[in-house]
Amino acid sequence: MKRRELLKHLSENGCEELREGGKHSIWHNPAFKKYSTIPRHTELSNYLCKKICRDPGVAPIG
Repeated sequence: MKRRELLKHLSENGCEELREGGKHSIWHNPAFKKYSTIPRHTELSNYLCKKICRDPGVAPIG
């Protein structure tokens, strides 16, 4: 899955970008006060996308 598709899904479900780290972006969901880190790769595996969505309490893609 493309990184930008994942970021779009997270923002549509109430998550916001908190900050940019060295190699990762930090996103959080203010409703649940949970965080997730997203690596800066063009392609992300489906397993990683499910894990990234699960961390801040967002429904997985697909």
